Amino acid sequence: MATTQSGTHVVYQEKVRPSVGMWILVVVAALSTALMVMPVWQLGTIILPVVSFVLFAWWLNSLTLTIIVTERQLFVGEAHIDRTFVPGAVAFDGEEARQARGVDLDARAFLKIRPWVKSVVRIDLDDETDPTPYWLVSSRHPHKLAAALTP
Repeated sequence: MATTQSGTHVVYQEKVRPSVGMWILVVVAALSTALMVMPVWQLGTIILPVVSFVLFAWWLNSLTLTIIVTERQLFVGEAHIDRTFVPGAVAFDGEEARQARGVDLDARAFLKIRPWVKSVVRIDLDDETDPTPYWLVSSRHPHKLAAALTP
């Protein structure tokens, strides 16, 4: 996780964790491994699902996205940028979010989107040395994140 500079005030913080539905899929996937080995390895019907669940859970947990907005910087996962390069942000819900992730997406954009969160925030960038026009970030509270980034 990114660390903030000492003496800076955190304006907004969010952890975008996997949804309950994703955890159910992990359990189902782990349990289904028992069916694959049941005819040939009885002990494997216990060992393989446990090992699979641990590996799937570790992988899914690694997809947790941390968003931190301070007075000086924006951190999204391991990426960070000075707030001086962020003129504003726009929150998208529903159909607008689907379009922002799809047909309206600029191929040069930096993406930190998660399939289990439908709403996104487009964080505009104003840095002439960077060809990235904006960041598109998943957020469960897109309007709060956009408000924290808009001066």
